[in-house]
Amino acid sequence: MEKFAVIGGGGWGTTLADILAQKGLRVWLWVRNPGLRNLIEEGRENPVYLPGARLSDNLRVTSSLGEALEHASHVVCAVPSHGIRDVFTKASPHIPEKSIIVSVSKGIEETTLLTPSGIISEILPRGFRENIVILSGPTFAKEVILRLPAAACAAGENEGNARSVQEAFSTPYFRIYTNPDPAGVELGGALKNVIAIAVGISDGLGLGGNARAALITRGLKEISRLGIKMNGKERTFYGLSGLGDLVLTATGELSRNRNVGLQVGRGRRLREILTDMRMVAEGVRTSLAVRELARNNRVEMPITEQVCEVLYGDKPPKEAVMELMTRELKGES
Repeated sequence: MEKFAVIGGGGWGTTLADILAQKGLRVWLWVRNPGLRNLIEEGRENPVYLPGARLSDNLRVTSSLGEALEHASHVVCAVPSHGIRDVFTKASPHIPEKSIIVSVSKGIEETTLLTPSGIISEILPRGFRENIVILSGPTFAKEVILRLPAAACAAGENEGNARSVQEAFSTPYFRIYTNPDPAGVELGGALKNVIAIAVGISDGLGLGGNARAALITRGLKEISRLGIKMNGKERTFYGLSGLGDLVLTATGELSRNRNVGLQVGRGRRLREILTDMRMVAEGVRTSLAVRELARNNRVEMPITEQVCEVLYGDKPPKEAVMELMTRELKGES
């Protein structure tokens, strides 16, 4: 039987591991913290990230990378983007040669400007690159674990690997589509977090539905502009991993990135907000990296620029809004 190793015991990693386990597949969930590992194993619940959600008895939990990865046919990377390099450097000796790597992490590494798949490709032997599949879309873990309907897409250079991931994760409540554009799918998932913070700031300021719609629409334009420059396909950014994920993250009540923006718009300091957060809001770290990518690729991203100025340059949010609204007038396209 195929074995799935899910690396990362946060909300999304736990949810994906449970999906597979509920289907009767052989699944190991790697959790860094032994204390949390014991709580999940004994209580059949992740009390930190998914309190109250009963997990499958078929799910095995470990804090040993070697145990999780031994004979794994599929390795799911569900580690926050800033932790991938450390975890996969340690995991590398244990990953079987022909494993399919499923990346569900969303972000950009600040120092190298690499996406999660880029980091993994740099760490693992060269032949692994075509084994990487990106699984991304508009998915809140707390809804999927309750078996509420959701959809995502699996994208990889190897169509057979993408179909393998599609078949493994698809259920009557979680529908997976394949996509031949891994670059676009992965970039959409990372870049939308920055725009979601911008929308949150706008809502925190009480600027209304018109401003929210404008930011989402122009934000999608920014995402696709940079994504196409980085080898993504334009149509991908109007699909589940682009527009779909952006709408959810920018408007959903469970969105951590939107919540950061809301609090900034209401006057709180970023450091205070992050101190109070248990889970990671990837857009905070990603925003500076996206701005650097935009500048390196000579792509105009005014919303991203203003988000960085507000988060890291102490610019008053209202001043950032004014600068966006009074930019040089131009055609929409």
